[in-house]
Amino acid sequence: MRPTARLLTGGALAVVAVAAGGLAAPSHAADTGVAELEVRPVGVVPGERVSVRTTACGPDGKAAGDAGAVGAGRFTLTPEAPGASGASGAPGGTAGGGFRVPPSAYPGTYEIVARCSDGGRRLTGDLVVTLASARRSAHPHGSVKTGVGGAVGRDPVQTAAGVAALAVAAAGGTWLLHRRARGDGI
Repeated sequence: MRPTARLLTGGALAVVAVAAGGLAAPSHAADTGVAELEVRPVGVVPGERVSVRTTACGPDGKAAGDAGAVGAGRFTLTPEAPGASGASGAPGGTAGGGFRVPPSAYPGTYEIVARCSDGGRRLTGDLVVTLASARRSAHPHGSVKTGVGGAVGRDPVQTAAGVAALAVAAAGGTWLLHRRARGDGI
């Protein structure tokens, strides 16, 4: 019992140390020089257009983008006018561009890459390709092919006749069960 208690206590102390900042994990972006590339929308279906923006390339920043991972090839990010749609208004300026996801793209997560033209800073962002867009909800439609037919047909007379036949069968079955329970036989 004691080794288990020591193990649990040691694990709890490690969690507290990490939470207190004693064993803070290094920032991946700071260590590698990788900056964020804003990809909108994050989730798309094949054939949709994607916008890409960054504030990491400076006030007059330009960047060469590469969406080859998803099959879209290269694209260019150019400085956007202040107040442009989606521009953050950051002092460094916003560079933007875009591309169209090819209709042949497979579902998955793809890394989109760009490199600033002033110094070659590498920027990355993720794009998720799905089969169905979250913006367009897919509701089932149509009928189930059971071989029996639908409950609501084109002919209300046939529907009424079917309901009447079911009611007569239910009443007859109930009557027979009642007679059998009394012992009268059939």
